[in-house]
Amino acid sequence: MENWADNLLVEYTEGRRELHRMKANLHVDNFEDETQINSMIESMTFAMDWMETGRQPDSYLGADKRSIYQRQFFESIDVIPDITDELYDINSKQIYMTTDEKKALAKIFATWSHKERVCYIAHVVESKSMQNIAKDLNVSKSTVQTHINRAKKKVLELVG
Repeated sequence: MENWADNLLVEYTEGRRELHRMKANLHVDNFEDETQINSMIESMTFAMDWMETGRQPDSYLGADKRSIYQRQFFESIDVIPDITDELYDINSKQIYMTTDEKKALAKIFATWSHKERVCYIAHVVESKSMQNIAKDLNVSKSTVQTHINRAKKKVLELVG
């Protein structure tokens, strides 16, 4: 999914390349211009790092931009369709989801990583074994188990 930051990164990359060319063509005794160009390159690199990750460079508490977009996606109630025609309990009684339940489900989805979501849904909803999920994802069974356990823990934190 391409967005404004990805487009801007292309422009910044070209601009930084041009600054490196300018720096290479400077005369040896032109120290002030070299200092100014180095500062511009450093500023562009900082901005590019920020756009690539969606967080301030060297800050480990931020969220990657993919995670931010994912969270915004799941916060939209429209993502969870009206599935009342499809859900039935064990006794073939139709199950309905209220708007609050859909919001709670969206909140749970938003806290899960992609791997947690894939593993949890495959295991709980589709009743796949951890071994089969591991085979499908080309990871170890213990990795699948870890993702499922993390997802369950997040559900318990949100619900309980």
